[in-house]
Parts: sequence; C-alpha cells; structure tokens
Amino acid sequence: MTPLARLLEAALFSSARPVPLSDIKSMGLDLATSDSDITEALAELRDHYDDDGHGVELVEVGGGWQILTRPEYTETIERAQLAARPQRLSAAALETLAIVAYRQPLGRAEIEEIRGVGCGQMLKSLHERELIEVVGRGEGMGRPLLYGTTPLFLEQFALRHLGELPRADELAVALRDPNAPVPSIENLPPALEQEAADAGSPYFETAR
Repeated sequence: MTPLARLLEAALFSSARPVPLSDIKSMGLDLATSDSDITEALAELRDHYDDDGHGVELVEVGGGWQILTRPEYTETIERAQLAARPQRLSAAALETLAIVAYRQPLGRAEIEEIRGVGCGQMLKSLHERELIEVVGRGEGMGRPLLYGTTPLFLEQFALRHLGELPRADELAVALRDPNAPVPSIENLPPALEQEAADAGSPYFETAR
C-alpha cells in the first residue's frame, strides 16, 4: 500500500467512530495532499481488505469512514462477548425514531399527532441514546424544541446519509404491527427478507 493508505489505516483503526473527510484532512497531511489523493488512498485500503479476504472492511457510514468487522462475523464476536451488543429498540421506539428521521426537523406535538400517543419519555430515551438531538426551535407558542437525527443514528443503521433511508413502502414492512399476519416475503428486497421473517418479534436490532 502507499504511505498515505497506511496512514489512513492507522487513523481509522484507532477511531471508534466514523472519521469524516474534514478530520482526515486535519491530521497534518502534506499540504500537497488533495481530496482526490485521500479518496484514492481510501479506495486502495478498501480494495486491500476486499482482495485479500480480510475479516474487516472499510465502509463509508455516518458521514465518514470506518473499519468494521464484516457482518458475517458479527454474531460470533458478540456471542463471545468480545464487543458490545448493538442497541435494541422496541417497536414503539423505532416508530418514533422513524418519524423523526423522515419528517425532521419536527416537534414533540407533531410526533404525538402522528403516533396518537404521548412520546415525551420515548424522545428522552432516544436522546439519551444519542440517536436524536435538538436541532432548533419551531415558530409559534412556546417555540417548541425541534428534533432531528444524529450522526450516531446514521452509524447505527449503516447509512452514509439520510438519502439512503428505506422508501416509504419498505418502511411499512419494517414497522407493521407485530401481531398482524405475516405477508409473503416474495419479491421483497433482500435486506427486508429477514425483517419479514421476524415479524413476530416486538424488537428490531440496529444494523451494527
């Protein structure tokens, strides 16, 4: 590998969170190093892991780059308690989080109007998990707090940006009533087949 690719490998390996391009550029790189140089070095590092069959991979997630264990090894590593298990969300929490993700920025009253139930405690819980944050204040009486998702939300759901959220028809499958009859999984996108098979479970697990 090139010296720049090796440097990026060391930096990403030492970080517990995705590293954005802006942080990579602030690492004291040679002034002649351009964005395209960094992009090429990242591609070289990604190909190195892929071509040699490493147990880790370089992924773009949550607005940055991160070295992660390949998904096929995640369950074994968790079972051996070598890494923290991912956060588990109840169906109600996932529903609230989805509303924030798709409608952000929005306030508590709008969320409760959509869900039809109070969600103050749910918002507090999601905020404590750093999956949502206050992004501003709305107009009108009391200038209510407005909520949006965080970079950790993108990281936990293995998204590079909000544009990668599932389409509305895919979301309907993920959030349907767990007591409802299980629909046929034929013709579903592969990523949703497992969720369809787990329709009886009240919980869904975040991506990583």
